[in-house]
Amino acid sequence: MFLPLSFLFLLLPALSPATPDVPVIDVPNVGPWGAWGNIQMCPQDYVATGFALKIQENQGYGDDTAVNGIRLYCCPLNGNAPQTSITSSEGPWGIWTAPIFCSNGYLVSFSRTVEPPQGSGDETTVNNFKFNCSSGQELEGVGLPWGSYRPQSASCPLGICGIRTKVEEDQRSGDDTTLKDAKFYC
Repeated sequence: MFLPLSFLFLLLPALSPATPDVPVIDVPNVGPWGAWGNIQMCPQDYVATGFALKIQENQGYGDDTAVNGIRLYCCPLNGNAPQTSITSSEGPWGIWTAPIFCSNGYLVSFSRTVEPPQGSGDETTVNNFKFNCSSGQELEGVGLPWGSYRPQSASCPLGICGIRTKVEEDQRSGDDTTLKDAKFYC
């Protein structure tokens, strides 16, 4: 069976990934579990100048999840409009930390702490984030101390302006980890 060429062109938009046509920065993936949330972008002519983390504090003998979400704070390049914030998918536990902002400039790259697999122990996966500002300033989140920082991402010379996160759903009686991965858009 042959389809007319015009019919194939109608299908192309449905087959393309739902990703904006902008560069993406990320670091090596931390696991196959979870589902990617929607891509969230700053308004046009805005860049991210700060961030906050949604953190579940250490639960002692309970189930720890650590980072449940990340929020970017977007500011206009011209400085004449109000700040806004964007968040992709997030886990249900924890509270938002106070935002941390670049003193000057905007966010250009990141790294994150990842706890290695614990076998039969309590897993958390992503425990903290660090961002570098265009001015050279480094911002570290108020996450949990488990794990070590992974390599720094590539840089977005014109600034980070979007986010997409991968979150594992509530495991009910299983071990919850929530935030598994994050990608940032330039």
